[in-house]
Amino acid sequence: MVRLRAALTLVAFMAVACGGGDTAGDANGYGIPEKLRVGVVPNVAPDRQNAKYEPLRAYLADRLDTEIELFVATDYAGVVTALAAEQIDIAYLGGLTYAQAERKVDVTPLVTETDEETGTEEYLSGIVVRSDSRYESVRDVLDAHGEFAFGDVSSTSGSLYPRMMLNAAGARCSSNAIDQCPPLSEVTFTGGHDATAQAVVNGSADAGGLEIRILRGLEDEGAVPEGDLRIVEKKRVMGYPWVIRDELGGAAATSVTRAFKEMKDPQLLDLMQTSEYREVSESDYAAIRERAEELGLLTTDG
Repeated sequence: MVRLRAALTLVAFMAVACGGGDTAGDANGYGIPEKLRVGVVPNVAPDRQNAKYEPLRAYLADRLDTEIELFVATDYAGVVTALAAEQIDIAYLGGLTYAQAERKVDVTPLVTETDEETGTEEYLSGIVVRSDSRYESVRDVLDAHGEFAFGDVSSTSGSLYPRMMLNAAGARCSSNAIDQCPPLSEVTFTGGHDATAQAVVNGSADAGGLEIRILRGLEDEGAVPEGDLRIVEKKRVMGYPWVIRDELGGAAATSVTRAFKEMKDPQLLDLMQTSEYREVSESDYAAIRERAEELGLLTTDG
């Protein structure tokens, strides 16, 4: 599986490298290049992510008066690879992916969405089981030596925080063997939160770790029947940051930040599952860096 992720990351990087090239032209009046290349982590299936972000692409193109090229990688590491290779300019990353990226390239976090459930910049990571299962807690899943589904290995709420919750309940997830968390009998990586939800619903996993607001979205769409999954534990996570490569300069960072903060279209905000964007800083992700370091998740395959 690690080899497969590495191969997919290479394919994603080559696609961006061949199609993107260097940032074209001089900066416009907003400090933005004539083509702004935007990368997004695939927290759901990449084809769904591409469709979801088309309205945002159109908004940014109009608001920043530039061409916007959207890139959704096949896995989380692909976005970090593209940033480090200077093939994308701004990116929507998870907290863990940001911590991984800043080790390879100079980037600055700008904004994150306000979560509708918490009313803050933090959202919820949860461990879910089927509603009809006998499991009432994470400890129950461990005692039964259950099978567990993570999302992408570099996902904050689909990998890092579920590991933290598992370890707090008595598991021994460590960096020595990323695909083992004794006493769980088996650990799998589905690649995305939607796939994790389906794995638990269809019984291929006894429990899984995912982002709660993505689960709510899947329920609203009917992709996961409402009530089929039950949350046995949840934890707050600092929100996904939009980051910019420092090389683009302060004027570009200010313009991108303003574009997000001044987003008013209710339909677009609803699509992005937020009511507004708020500024964030490097220090907001200190806890994620610390936990990721402890669990050996600060490196990528890319």
